[in-house]
Amino acid sequence: MATTDRFDAIVVGSGVSGGWAAKELTEKGLNVLLLDRGVMVEHGSYDYEGKPPFEIPARDKMPVNERDQDYFISQHGYVTPATKKHYNNDRLNPYAYDEGQKFYWIRPGAVGGKSLIWGRWSFRFSPLDFEANKRDGYGIDWPIRYDDLVPWYSYVERYAGISGSRENLPHLPDSDFQPPMPMNVAESWVKERLEKQFPGRKLIHTRLSNMTEDKPDQGRSKCQFRNQCSRGCSFGAYFSSQAVTLPAAQATGRLTLRSDVAVTNLIYDRQRKRATGVRLIDTRTGKAEEVTARLIMLGASTIGTVQILLNSRPDGADRSHFDSSGTLGGYVMDHIFRVGATGDVPAHGDLIEYGRRPGGIYIPRFRNLDDEDQPGFTRGYGYQGSARREPVVADGFGADMKHKMREYGPWRMNIGAWGECLPYEDNRITLHPDKKDRFGVPLAKFNVTFRDNELKMMADARKEAEAMLRGAGLVNISSYAREHVPGDCIHEMGGARMGADPRQSVVDKYSRLHDAQNVYVVDGAQMASISCVNPSLTFMALSARASDHAVKALKAGAI
Repeated sequence: MATTDRFDAIVVGSGVSGGWAAKELTEKGLNVLLLDRGVMVEHGSYDYEGKPPFEIPARDKMPVNERDQDYFISQHGYVTPATKKHYNNDRLNPYAYDEGQKFYWIRPGAVGGKSLIWGRWSFRFSPLDFEANKRDGYGIDWPIRYDDLVPWYSYVERYAGISGSRENLPHLPDSDFQPPMPMNVAESWVKERLEKQFPGRKLIHTRLSNMTEDKPDQGRSKCQFRNQCSRGCSFGAYFSSQAVTLPAAQATGRLTLRSDVAVTNLIYDRQRKRATGVRLIDTRTGKAEEVTARLIMLGASTIGTVQILLNSRPDGADRSHFDSSGTLGGYVMDHIFRVGATGDVPAHGDLIEYGRRPGGIYIPRFRNLDDEDQPGFTRGYGYQGSARREPVVADGFGADMKHKMREYGPWRMNIGAWGECLPYEDNRITLHPDKKDRFGVPLAKFNVTFRDNELKMMADARKEAEAMLRGAGLVNISSYAREHVPGDCIHEMGGARMGADPRQSVVDKYSRLHDAQNVYVVDGAQMASISCVNPSLTFMALSARASDHAVKALKAGAI
């Protein structure tokens, strides 16, 4: 087995969290090895960027044989021929769950990780979110508060570029914004009426990592309104590791990036209570290696990081070196969604929208903001949505059909709810006792379900979505509620939760393992609760904060 020893730090994973760690560590003077199990995707070399459907295999519709054999997750609305290079092949890299249950592990398959495939909705957690566990007794109290992250939120927002509007809502704090993407006329029409009919509720601009102003110092241009973000963006108009953090790290001359390598476990020195490095396998050759460093940052995605930690155990033992608390793998969460309502806007039938705006509107949480609200469930939800007009589907032939195809149907508004899942101890990831992957690593096995609280929340969200659209004056309203499957939202969090007490948590308030002071978890695995908003901006802030702490500890000789 080959061994390498020439790096100050190893970062595992190059997505939203790992990319920030690589940037921060290299800019602070460390020589960094960045490892990713995905294929290399270079910024500006995106295979199907800007191409029309007729230049994409199968007109960008996933062939049935590929969907059923290799990319099962394409059944749930994610992978297409234009984007499959960015996604995991489910047949080559399988996982498991208990009989009678379901879990969708939506994994990236390229350098850049989920930063290439995410929805780019970017929100801060609020003081309410960091205090929720203590207030209602679910999970354990966060060892940090909103104020601890404020400077780090601002730091990553200014660098990444977040567009949005200032609203001064205590339960949805404002970011350091670029100007918002304007609402279209139908959304503005709904906003005025909804806020009048439902005092205290707001309909606001989307908060997106899609820029509305250029960043020439980073070689990035504002959004071009193509709405093809998942294919990659050579303009660098949205935050991705390829466009933002990796170029910054590479500019230091202190980054070594390796793709196509799967980290299997950490190497542990029991006497020193430190991790000394990582074991990895080259996914193309099958060659095993060991790489050592004084500092290790895990940003392999929530589940990837937990799987690595669980598999870091003494020979013949079931328990990880890093699980003295017994909580590793537990308290896994994801947002519950697939509920909402649609309706027609009876106005502005003479107007259409040009361009393809990548965002829409947001209705912030309004449930359980104070003690007077008693909806019958704990925590809350918010809505994402937009209004648009679709061309008329025309039948027939010839000139009459062509003229009809130039017509548009009514403006139609859709809002869908995203709700918070409580941290349940028995929502767990474990290692399968018998099945292993092609590299000899036990498969991740999921036992994660939504409970009565989440289902009541979504029932309320469906009812309120209908009520708001009806109250705002929309017509032809219908609502929907589809199957709720954990993992489907791609916002999985937990498994190595943050806490002050080493007997009840895996990482401390600086994202550092209680059981190894030179290992930091910088992705969603550290989350003690999940709010109801998209988490990526919080991952960025926590990763930058952890990196700063790690470098200071390293220079002080504490690592």
